[in-house]
Amino acid sequence: MSDHDHQDHTSVRPWRAIQRRPSRKIRVGNVEVGGDAPITVQSMTNTLTADANATIGQIRQLEEAGADIVRVSCPDEDSTAAFRTIARAAKVPLVADIHFHYKRGIEAAEAGAACLRINPGNIGNAHRVRDVIQAARDHGCSMRIGVNAGSLERDLLEKYGEPCPQAMVDSALRHARILQDHDFHEFKISVKASDIFMTVAAYQQLAELIDCPLHLGITEAGALRTGTVKSSIGMGAMLWAGIGDTIRVSLAADPVEEIKVGFDLLKSLGLRHRGVNIIACPSCARQGFNVIKTVEALEARLAHISTPLSLSIIGCVVNGPGEALMTDLGFTGGGKGAGMVYVAGRQDHKVDNDSMVDHIVDLVEAKAAELQAAEKAALQAAE
Repeated sequence: MSDHDHQDHTSVRPWRAIQRRPSRKIRVGNVEVGGDAPITVQSMTNTLTADANATIGQIRQLEEAGADIVRVSCPDEDSTAAFRTIARAAKVPLVADIHFHYKRGIEAAEAGAACLRINPGNIGNAHRVRDVIQAARDHGCSMRIGVNAGSLERDLLEKYGEPCPQAMVDSALRHARILQDHDFHEFKISVKASDIFMTVAAYQQLAELIDCPLHLGITEAGALRTGTVKSSIGMGAMLWAGIGDTIRVSLAADPVEEIKVGFDLLKSLGLRHRGVNIIACPSCARQGFNVIKTVEALEARLAHISTPLSLSIIGCVVNGPGEALMTDLGFTGGGKGAGMVYVAGRQDHKVDNDSMVDHIVDLVEAKAAELQAAEKAALQAAE
């Protein structure tokens, strides 16, 4: 079952609908990006690529977390030599991160990369650019033009005096023209900065000037908490405005956290549904059970569920019944060591607080299995 097909118990209201920017569709391996395709969530390995086993192990963790696409840095020949083994083992398409040496791009394309992350202007003369583009075309690779405020071309810095949105857009369009002049159109663009305002302004301008898919990110956003906040503000604003076809949350943390935050961001905007969306109160003196510990336990024990559904965990009856109306399953704290379980918005039965976590896990797993079975039956009926 695809994680973007199921809507949770609450249907999307008109005031919540986001109109995505029209863009042309490209492919990164077997994953569509742009157009009407779901917004994809990406991360990047931080192992030494030449250590194929370590890199494959990290990719496997990212796949289990739900990653649609994984980027792998290829700074040297040892990395591209290992890339062939890595690409064969990966279940998701891989993007080879190429910065300066054009031969690494050719080697990565030959080794099974689904996409090359490059700046065409950085890899040498017109002959070298043509060779990389031809390798991408021959091996079915798309490309990502990755513009970063920290590495803009010298002439643009001289023209504008400092990194700014217009300089980033000029750089992106310059690189796009190189690919277009070679009749290569399977590309997406990113224009990232660590400054939220600069990043959002650059994407807003670029979105008006080109129809290719846009890869969103706030680069070098920081550690887990601060990076999540910065990324949510910046990418949230752009996604809310309909801009963005694929995202990467850049965190100085375990790459798996990037995937988790990415999906939580999309779920919060109703743009993508994967796994259990837990709605929980911050708790107060009215709580009928320990909300914080309960939610921590449920998040850990339900992490394996990929089927999209919603669950409300509310400590008391002030907001509990109302929130339960909006979710597939819910639990509201009451008195005397027990609370009420809600199913599809309606009171269903009571359960003791002591057995509540186990009971809710059982209910969620059963609901997920039910949804998966219904999806499978629908697919079989359509065949």
